[in-house]
Amino acid sequence: MKKYRRIFILVIDSLGIGAMPDAEQYGDFGVDTLLHVAQARERFRIPNLAKLGLAHLRPLPQVQPGERPMAHYLTLYERSRGKDTMTGHWEMMGLYVRSPFQTFTEHGFPKELIAELERRTGRKIIGNKSASGTEILEELGEREIQNGELIVYTSADSVLQICGNEETMGLETLYRYCEIARELTMREEWKVGRVIARPYTGTKKGTFRRTANRHDYALSPFGRTALDALKEAGYDVISVGKIYDIFNGQGLTESHKSQSSVHGMEQTAEIAGRDFCGLCFVNLVDFDALWGHRRDPVGYGDELERFDEKLGQLLPLLREDDLLMITADHGNDPTYKGTDHTREKTPLLLYSPSMRVGKCLGTCDTFGVIGATTVDNFGVPMPERTIGTSLL
Repeated sequence: MKKYRRIFILVIDSLGIGAMPDAEQYGDFGVDTLLHVAQARERFRIPNLAKLGLAHLRPLPQVQPGERPMAHYLTLYERSRGKDTMTGHWEMMGLYVRSPFQTFTEHGFPKELIAELERRTGRKIIGNKSASGTEILEELGEREIQNGELIVYTSADSVLQICGNEETMGLETLYRYCEIARELTMREEWKVGRVIARPYTGTKKGTFRRTANRHDYALSPFGRTALDALKEAGYDVISVGKIYDIFNGQGLTESHKSQSSVHGMEQTAEIAGRDFCGLCFVNLVDFDALWGHRRDPVGYGDELERFDEKLGQLLPLLREDDLLMITADHGNDPTYKGTDHTREKTPLLLYSPSMRVGKCLGTCDTFGVIGATTVDNFGVPMPERTIGTSLL
């Protein structure tokens, strides 16, 4: 492969392609997000992913691989311990996460943490379970307002979320409670990747609406990443979607929030129409948040088809000296038990209009090849104590 002026990394959040060798240690048996999504559909059309080489990498029912893939393709194994969003993305950019982030999906947060949060905020905690943010508001919003209590909940990710009514509690009070929670959850046994303020308006069921004043209190990466190396060398490092939250803004020069995965692809297409030199790093979260956790393989397949359509609109915008990488950060098999992520291998497709034909590049033992390849392309060394080797 040649050197490129612009690199686009698209992360299809949770698109695993089969169980990792150690998946059973995580309670995951026979998981395969992509295969099981394809099997759940009567009709499955992803022509652009197929022609790039996804169907060569992973044979799929109803998807013809074609004779000559347009992209190079390979399978990535996650070296870090964990199966969450932050671990996957941090490893892509070179960090080896030895201890997985804490999740509290099954039983809620420990009573000791809840008691300390109640003491520090002066409010009784209600909720304390894994839940949808909109559903828990319908269930407990009226009670929070009437009794001056505090809704705390989590999800399958490593997060602690606090709801607060903008009119009765106030934004500043909600943010202060989240700062307290962030301080408490820095302890190893309670450590979560993010504390999230979830403000809302309304006074009764049916009127509650979450507002745009959400605020994330995220952990910063514990070391320098490929993003830092690129930024320090003077290159553009543009993020779309959740990337800003995942890296707590570290190593980025420009960031764009997305309303959906479709919107994220539209933003990426807009950025592709601009002139920049460096990296555009995109996370497309709806696959995970809307379909994987909710165990909806049909909806997941619909989302993949929408992505493929937008991918077809992005490809003609790429220039001869552009490189596109398409990958994932973990699995979330929507046919598996529970609501948690699944420990899976991930795909990596590498495409440039300058490529004559793609080929199989085998397997790599870390997601870190993505960051290493990116910085190598720009002649920048990876930071010390990072993992991954370049594919160039």
